[in-house]
Amino acid sequence: MTPTTALPLVLAGPVLRRLEPQRLAIWLVGSQALPFEFMLDCTGVTPTLHCETLAVGQHAFIHLLDIRFDQPLPCDVQLSYDLLLENGQGIADWAPHLLYPGASRPSFVLRARMDQLLHGSCRKPHHAAADGLLCADRLLAAGPLPAERPAVLLMTGDQVYADDVAGPTLRAIHELIERLGLFDEALDGALVNTGAELYGHPASYYHRADLLPAQEGNETLRERFFGGKRKPIFSSSNADNHLVTFAEIMAMYLLVWSPLPWALVGMHMPAGLNDEDQARYRKELPLVEGFRDGLGQVARVMAHLPCLMIFDDHDVTDDWNLSAQWEQTAYGHPFSRRIIGNALLGYLLCQGWGNDPDACAGLVAAYWEQFARGAQAHDALLGELLRFQGWQYTVPSNPPLLVLDTRTRRWRSESSLGKPSGLMDWEALCELQQALLDHPSAVIVSPAPIFGVKLIEAVQRVFSALGYPLLVDAENWMAHRGAAQVVLNILRHSRTPGHYVVLSGDVHYSFVYEVLIRHRQQSPHLWQVTSSGIKNEFPRRLLDVLDRLNRWLYSPHSPLNWFTKRRQMEVVPRVPSHRKAGERLWNSAGLGQVFFDEQGRPERVFQLNADGAPATEFVRD
Repeated sequence: MTPTTALPLVLAGPVLRRLEPQRLAIWLVGSQALPFEFMLDCTGVTPTLHCETLAVGQHAFIHLLDIRFDQPLPCDVQLSYDLLLENGQGIADWAPHLLYPGASRPSFVLRARMDQLLHGSCRKPHHAAADGLLCADRLLAAGPLPAERPAVLLMTGDQVYADDVAGPTLRAIHELIERLGLFDEALDGALVNTGAELYGHPASYYHRADLLPAQEGNETLRERFFGGKRKPIFSSSNADNHLVTFAEIMAMYLLVWSPLPWALVGMHMPAGLNDEDQARYRKELPLVEGFRDGLGQVARVMAHLPCLMIFDDHDVTDDWNLSAQWEQTAYGHPFSRRIIGNALLGYLLCQGWGNDPDACAGLVAAYWEQFARGAQAHDALLGELLRFQGWQYTVPSNPPLLVLDTRTRRWRSESSLGKPSGLMDWEALCELQQALLDHPSAVIVSPAPIFGVKLIEAVQRVFSALGYPLLVDAENWMAHRGAAQVVLNILRHSRTPGHYVVLSGDVHYSFVYEVLIRHRQQSPHLWQVTSSGIKNEFPRRLLDVLDRLNRWLYSPHSPLNWFTKRRQMEVVPRVPSHRKAGERLWNSAGLGQVFFDEQGRPERVFQLNADGAPATEFVRD
């Protein structure tokens, strides 16, 4: 760390968030509360700025700029903007890395129609793959015409990995906490009393399981939150450095969205690591350094494209709310409840607030009123967050965009507490149906695919029946009979949109399905478009095997299709243009890009590959 380095006035951002004809939300973090003047190069439109500022540390203040316009913004026109500080300096002075060559200010475009978008999920900083958000930067750096810019960047889950943190990243987090004076907190039910004690504890790096209270019945908590549990079928995860405090969560957000905080910290190895941990630290270090070195370009994208987001499990913790049994265990202990609540609080202030400022206004006010009043007030605030049922949101675009909360309104199994819960409960699904009725087209964001790979879902179903849903992340729409039946009935409803697209991620590979209702004339036409792994990938050999077996076992004439919940629907895969013979799944970190025609149908679907390879198009076989 370099403590003599002066703190920049702006630590992260500006990040463009929700954009509508007469409203724009911008998120940023300053080292002090900053009065801004918003400038817009648009004749005839007068902006009015309301800025709400929340302190999260002595030298860390979240700002949400809510900008209203007296007249609708022009569509398909590049609009340059600036944020001036009191000293008259603009973005070109305090964040020149946000400007593309030849530009003096960043810009945005309000699209009249959502005819193109980018989407992706699962951005793990220490994964070996390149950062897929750099694909968006390359696209914008090519200088597309305003009418050729993507309408929105949809980040559909796992924007941060609170439960899977590299040692060097955790080291940077702790140094940033100290540098910015991020607020400490008391920890109830833990073997350390405060966050500060946690950061300095010998078990803080790679051994956080040792900090859980050693009480009878606590083994489930130990394994669930810090145990590095193995998942031999599909993947493995390691939660030895699971983030715990709100300060750790806030530091993580700053470090994954901005290059500026990295100048304030170092990643020298902490003292006291054993030989095994030192070797692991050295292996992770170059991966984290590579991630850090691309953040200037990532921040540039987020300053030019409206960014909308929704959580998935790793934004909070792995297998979040997977089953009723999981919920009983996790929320039944004050320490694990605090871990979950702190991550959700970070989501509120860094993601949810900008998605829908009006819906989150009450929770933000509760933070302002309660957080500084001590442990009891902190717990009360987290209780409000855990009860909140307004994370889903809609955007009145053309076609309309519906973003689903598939994490906090679960349909719990009535037959066994250990079985996977449905991703949305009856009431939430009814709200979805009402939002969809009579629209000619719609775009739905479901973090997990509604139509997934049948073989993988079958394996998950077997493990769930044996009582081990956590081993295989048995979180798919078909895992719960009630939720599966209702969502499929919604999609089959006669007043459901004629054309609609489901955008998903989560599974670390990409695929596209066209879906038709069997035995019905003029049936709705669905598309499942999955692009997962902004910076994450599925094990390559394993995916090749699963892809091949899925084709053999679930071919169009296979009787196994009659045992699936979606047997009344015809699912036709599009295939990747760069595929090997018969391949349907594409395994490459990057971003999905979808072009829509005037009826809201996906005209062309691409996966932009983070490794720099040509884009992969999904085409009819």
